[in-house]
Amino acid sequence: MSVESEVDLPGEALLPGTLPEALRAELVAFRRDLHMHPELGNQEFRTTAAIKERLERAGLQPRVLAVGTGLVCDIGNWDDGLPALALRADIDALPIPDAKTECPYRSTVPDRAHACGHDVHTTVVLGAGLVLAELHRKGLLPRPVRLIFQPAEEVLPGGAADAIDCGVLEGVGRIVAVHCDPRVDAGRIGIREGAITSACDRLEIALDGPGGHTARPHLTTDLVTAVARVVTDVPALVARRVDTRSGLAVTWGRIESGHAPNVIPQHAELSGTVRCLDLAAWRQAPDIVVAAIDEVANLHRAKSEINYVRGVPPVVNDPDVTELLRDAMIARRGPASVEGTEQSLGGEDFSWYLEHVPGAMARLGVRPPGERTVRDLHQGDFDVDEHAITVGVELFTAAALIDL
Repeated sequence: MSVESEVDLPGEALLPGTLPEALRAELVAFRRDLHMHPELGNQEFRTTAAIKERLERAGLQPRVLAVGTGLVCDIGNWDDGLPALALRADIDALPIPDAKTECPYRSTVPDRAHACGHDVHTTVVLGAGLVLAELHRKGLLPRPVRLIFQPAEEVLPGGAADAIDCGVLEGVGRIVAVHCDPRVDAGRIGIREGAITSACDRLEIALDGPGGHTARPHLTTDLVTAVARVVTDVPALVARRVDTRSGLAVTWGRIESGHAPNVIPQHAELSGTVRCLDLAAWRQAPDIVVAAIDEVANLHRAKSEINYVRGVPPVVNDPDVTELLRDAMIARRGPASVEGTEQSLGGEDFSWYLEHVPGAMARLGVRPPGERTVRDLHQGDFDVDEHAITVGVELFTAAALIDL
């Protein structure tokens, strides 16, 4: 893949708070190209090749991860023993259609879209890497930096675990990331110490019974009623078996059963998610949820088969690394560019990195200033104010330059 221009980075353009205009244009073009060619988790071959080619043109030596997609790229002097700062991006897209009918860079791939901003995350880390590589050549980079372009964030339990197994955290002392937030204006970031996302697991249940005639439900297992009671009773039971402040919640997304109005079916399926605000409660969640399902199913004489798929723990931002992001943003754009943010019920596999090294994730504002339309992630019409790319590059660049 080629973008509109290959850009030299003059030293005078690398002063704090600035980015060369030509590089801005190149990064916007790069992001739009990714947006037009979204790829699902563990299938990001074109995306990986595009990132690799641009980093190599900058004189860097990116390495494709052993899983076949995603890359890691080191910048700076790794011989002095200083722990590196890692910048992480996720590169996969979602299996939903792009609904932006008038957008010139809308997805060209049916039922695939970058509706979560991963194309922006990728471009921000790429842009920061290009700037930091030039600073290193001028002897201005105080510590080594590792770029991590991670595949399969949208695939539970997340591609972060595979990336960690590939050794991306070796030599890393801290790790940072951003996530697009359509509720925050472009030009600003949202930060929070402690938990900023929630745990997210997947739940798949099959219920079975002998079936029968709807005229005689008392002679069989009334499976549709059993499913309905699981749907309504299990979330209530779970919520009463943990501290309510933990936010442990079961929410259903699919239910299927039966084919005829006068036949009690023999099989039913339902699936959903388990989300939790608290790390300790998340660790107990499988036992609590499975016990509640079994209780309700047994009460209605249904046989249950439960597949509880562990997803991701909450992203718990380290206070010191959160402060690093705050200081970096203020150094670039002033105190008004930073705002507080709430803990989200969404899941993010960036949390797996934080099981090994301290780190923090910031919310990158992508809403056009002045717009008050309520938008959300994972929607087909999702798009961003592309000024956010410049802001993200400046944030990461400043974070790498601050003397820790």
